[in-house]
Amino acid sequence: MSRDAEIDAMRRAIDLARPGVGRTGDNPSVGCVILGPSGIVGEGATAEGGRPHAEELALAAAGAAARGATALVTLEPCARRSSPGIACTDRLIAAGVRRVVIACTDASVFAAGEGTARLRAAGIDVRTCLLEAEARTLYSGYRPAAEK
Repeated sequence: MSRDAEIDAMRRAIDLARPGVGRTGDNPSVGCVILGPSGIVGEGATAEGGRPHAEELALAAAGAAARGATALVTLEPCARRSSPGIACTDRLIAAGVRRVVIACTDASVFAAGEGTARLRAAGIDVRTCLLEAEARTLYSGYRPAAEK
């Protein structure tokens, strides 16, 4: 996978997330693109109200084509959920993605480095900070969840 293809896919993920800013409840608006050898095989953005998450939608769109693919995500995938459901890190691991590229880390208690650590522990190549400055504009009003 070329770096240019990953940059283009991350820009697409940022574009997917942008319309949802301010419309996803307490959750941030996230974009996710699943990139296979021949191009984009799935994409998604956090739904209005905050559920489903971007990764869940993108993986559902990609189906079996997610195996061995690269997921490009504007914000670190959650390692735990605030409500019942499968965390995005678990969805990415189960789908068999080979690589996850993240624009911005997430200080939320539901991610906070745990998402990237769990992906790496599963043998997935994880890269961070691709187009971080561009993606960071999506999260200027986001206040990450803290332990209660």
